[in-house]
Amino acid sequence: MPLLSTSISRRIMPELPEVETTRRGLLPHLKGRRLVAVTVHHRGLRTPVRDDFETRLKNARVNDIERRGKYLLIKLHADRTLLVHLGMSGSLRITDADSPRRLHDHIEWRLDSGHCLRYNDPRRFGLAELIDGDVAAHPRLSVLGPEPLSAAFNASALYERTRGHRVCIKVFIMNGHHVVGVGNIYASESLHLAHIAPKRRASSLSLEECAALVAAIKAVLKRAIQSGGTTLRNYLNPAGDPGYFRQKLLVYEREGQACYTCDAPIKSAVLGQRSTYWCPHCQPSSTRQARQRA
Repeated sequence: MPLLSTSISRRIMPELPEVETTRRGLLPHLKGRRLVAVTVHHRGLRTPVRDDFETRLKNARVNDIERRGKYLLIKLHADRTLLVHLGMSGSLRITDADSPRRLHDHIEWRLDSGHCLRYNDPRRFGLAELIDGDVAAHPRLSVLGPEPLSAAFNASALYERTRGHRVCIKVFIMNGHHVVGVGNIYASESLHLAHIAPKRRASSLSLEECAALVAAIKAVLKRAIQSGGTTLRNYLNPAGDPGYFRQKLLVYEREGQACYTCDAPIKSAVLGQRSTYWCPHCQPSSTRQARQRA
């Protein structure tokens, strides 16, 4: 039986709350531990695992675990970082070192505690890379926008970023170059909380609307983290329990059901190849309607 596991649906990519929940769950099991052995069973992930991956990690000590967007940053001694992304179907679990491997267990790190950290990924869209030096300068991370829960993500910053962008605001806030970790579920929920229609052009938002959206994104993500993430199919948090934020969803996957605020039926559409949900009454579709509602 695994001591700790986090399992991600093949169809639902883990977003910031799920990755943050994973980070918090792994931390007490990994911090201060030494990696006594590393075994790669399948190198064909999104980026092939390097041939020297095992030797470079052997005997490394874990100092901390951080998160940047949807990346886990396992901080090691000698200014090294193990960068892990769970892709679309990846999972990490802590097991007894002698427990049998599961199908699709591609990488395992044996710890000096007698336990083992295993990476499982049926679709192999995830990655595991060892980075030397300043991890923030790595090409995967240097292009990312601000963390949504940081002070850098504020009304003025969002307003300036949206100027000149004709793309709809839902697609805009899901773009990691503008702000990281606001996935499909949380984008729909945040826009509803801010009373902004997902199809509106990003550049049409006023400074006041940007302030409302920033506040909504922060509130939704914080609540999702407190609830252990969102379980739509088979996501489990690091304690092996489902995320309970699904019970708090206001619009996501509620097409045709009554809005909790006004009783209007929730609508849906596909924006940026992702399912989108909103209330047509609470979230006016035009700038003029939004001003009238305010």
